[in-house]
Amino acid sequence: MDSTVLKSVPLFRDLGAEDLDALAAMMHPVMLKRGEILFHEGDEGDRLYVVTEGKVKLSHNSDDGRENLLAVLGPGEIIGELSLFDLGARSSTVTAISPTTLLSLSHKDMNAFLRTHPQLSMSMLRELSRRLRNTNEQLADLVFSDVPGRVAKALLDLANRFGERTPEGIYVAHDLTQEELAHLVGASRETVNKSLADFGQRGWIRLEGRAVLLLDVPRLQRRAH
Repeated sequence: MDSTVLKSVPLFRDLGAEDLDALAAMMHPVMLKRGEILFHEGDEGDRLYVVTEGKVKLSHNSDDGRENLLAVLGPGEIIGELSLFDLGARSSTVTAISPTTLLSLSHKDMNAFLRTHPQLSMSMLRELSRRLRNTNEQLADLVFSDVPGRVAKALLDLANRFGERTPEGIYVAHDLTQEELAHLVGASRETVNKSLADFGQRGWIRLEGRAVLLLDVPRLQRRAH
C-alpha cells in the first residue's frame, strides 16, 4: 500500500518515510458505502482504523433505542484506538455517513510497531487526551449551554474540520441528516431545526441539503459562547 496517505495523519506525523512504509505494509483498506456499519457497539475490538476518505459517525444507543451521536470523524482521524490498551467490547457503533475508505491495522501488529517506535506511543497518548478533552467539553456544553449555543458550536467545529472557504463564506459538507445533527448536539430535531431557521433568518448561515454555508462566522462564534 502507498504510504503517502499516512503522512496526513497527525498520529503518524513524527515518523520518517521508511517507518511509514513499514507501517503501511501492515495495513489493509476497508471501503464502506453510506449507511454501512464498520462495527457495532459491543463487538470485540481487535484493530484500529484510520479514515483516509469520507466521514463516519460514532454513536451509542440507549436501552430504549434512542441514538446518541458521539462524534463525526473524517480523513486523518483514528477509530478504535482503545483496542490497543483494552481488548474489551467496542464502546460505540461506527457508521459511514458518506462513501468512506479506511485503513485497518490489527492490535497485534500495532503493538509490535509501538515497541520499536516508542515516540508513537506519546502521539497516541496525545490523541487520547484530545478525545477526552473533547468529551469533557461536550458534557459541559450539555449542562451549561442552551440548544442554539450548542448548534452554533457544532457548526463551527464541523467547519473547522471539514469546511472549505468560498467567496461567500465557509462551505461545510457535513453529510449529516437533520436527525443526526440533532443527535450530535443532544437535542430534539424540532428544537435544532428552529435554531437553524433562526440563524438562517439572521443571515448567519444558508442550509444546502446535507451541507451548510456559514455566512457570518463571528456572530456564530459569539452565539456559541
